[in-house]
Amino acid sequence: MSVIMELKDLAKKMNENPVHIENEKDRVFQVNLDDGSTLQIVLKDGRIEIAEGTPFESEVKLSLSDKNFSKLLKDELNTTMAFMTGGLKVDGKIGLALKLQEIVKKYQ
Repeated sequence: MSVIMELKDLAKKMNENPVHIENEKDRVFQVNLDDGSTLQIVLKDGRIEIAEGTPFESEVKLSLSDKNFSKLLKDELNTTMAFMTGGLKVDGKIGLALKLQEIVKKYQ
């Protein structure tokens, strides 16, 4: 399964049970994958949307491999280690990157 499909499946799961996201602020997280593709995770009005490309202004950009992004979506990525070893790069508010991980963890 591609990481895009994994992300869309996770977004569907979140939207079906929005208890962990309904009170979150509106945010845009951008994910730059090493294959050159870009995705945006849009949290708005207690719902998650996935956008391909960069149609929105993002507050944080994560750059990582497909493999590491898949691990992140499954809450299997040690983000601290990935960040320290260069497997994850963060541009923008690092606290928001941690917030994304926290939200994902609640849906595992």
